[in-house]
Amino acid sequence: MNTEADPPVPHGTDHLATIHAAYRAFHRRDVEALLARLDPAIEWVHPAGMADHGLGGTRHGHAGVREFLAGVPAVLGGMRLEPREFITSGDRVVVFGVRRVTSLSGRTETLDFVHSWTLRDGRAVRMEDIFDTVRFVRLIES
Repeated sequence: MNTEADPPVPHGTDHLATIHAAYRAFHRRDVEALLARLDPAIEWVHPAGMADHGLGGTRHGHAGVREFLAGVPAVLGGMRLEPREFITSGDRVVVFGVRRVTSLSGRTETLDFVHSWTLRDGRAVRMEDIFDTVRFVRLIES
């Protein structure tokens, strides 16, 4: 499943490399490689406005991330993240980008996102996804 080799999980403060590796793993749908970049006790946070679709709230740990990812195909036909700008400050990496989201009916839109990552010891301990939930819900309900 892993067709592109990722470097080992970095030690110390190479947070940007960790986040780039996490996005590469997500693009390949390589859950194990993604989880290798996440602390076992990660907080995986999505807007409460997505709760009616099973995609809102905070999940905890690798099991919570797996649960979240497993629920996505029930409400989306597809999604591609395109991170565009990375800002680092201490143990935080903030990513501005767009996601191309396809509804189950086949309609696709490009929606902005902000991901706020907090890292410790070379792994993400918190990821918060920030986006316009009204536009997202309209798309997935179309």
